[in-house]
Amino acid sequence: MRISENWKDYSIIATGDGYKLERWKDVYLLRPDPQVIWSAQFDLFSYPKLNAYYKRSEKGGGGWKYLKPMPEEWNIAYDNLDIAFKIKPMGFKHTGLFPEQAVNWEKMTELIKNAGRPIKVLNLFAYTGGATVACAKAGASVVHVDAAKGMVERAGENARLSGINTGIRYIVDDCLKFVQREIRRGNKYDAIIMDPPSYGRGPNGEMWKIENDLFSFVQTCTQVLSDNPLFVLINSYTTGLQPMVLKNILTLTMRGFPGRAEAYEVGIKTEEGISLPCGAGGMFINDQNA
Repeated sequence: MRISENWKDYSIIATGDGYKLERWKDVYLLRPDPQVIWSAQFDLFSYPKLNAYYKRSEKGGGGWKYLKPMPEEWNIAYDNLDIAFKIKPMGFKHTGLFPEQAVNWEKMTELIKNAGRPIKVLNLFAYTGGATVACAKAGASVVHVDAAKGMVERAGENARLSGINTGIRYIVDDCLKFVQREIRRGNKYDAIIMDPPSYGRGPNGEMWKIENDLFSFVQTCTQVLSDNPLFVLINSYTTGLQPMVLKNILTLTMRGFPGRAEAYEVGIKTEEGISLPCGAGGMFINDQNA
């Protein structure tokens, strides 16, 4: 497991009974987490500094319940990479950032800085741009693609907040259709990042299911890789999708490229002395550049 443990503005204070109690700088939130199947050591809902919690509905969905005054949105910094992000409680328990991904941001930063050449990155299903901002800060040029206009706009805000005003191209589009057009245009990238959803619908109602579609999607993406790619990263939060599955997909689709595939659990350290699992990562790394 690769553990994110270098945050100062974020921490997980406690976990249990399907929830995690988090500090986002000076704001304390309680959110559901399906991995937390153990008992809490105290009543998390009674934590004295708790500002808000997300309560699931028995009918599906849910909503935020506010207990103490708090800003509508605020900023947090990841000092290790000199980057920052806007945080805002949103639907489906989200806040606009996945802090555990810092462990991947750091690895990509290392690879880009040590490459000794300009690196062009394609970030797919790119959300609010955590990886986009980290790669751009490391000196790469980035094409950021997501189908949700609001998330792409937030990515731009995060880049500017991190002092990045050039080097990122923002695209609101279906990721598969964008890649297919890039193939026809002959555009190439030195690195690809993808964080595909478990389920989704395309612009014309096409169904996406990660178990059925991920392999063919990665195959398609290899057609926009340069002859000497630096890395390909796949993130997955899909319960039951083991790291070895991601490694196998990368091993099979990246044949013919120099490098090796590796896979790992992603986790984040808690103040309880345990680490919370947060999905899986698979990375193909060019040995000539690693």
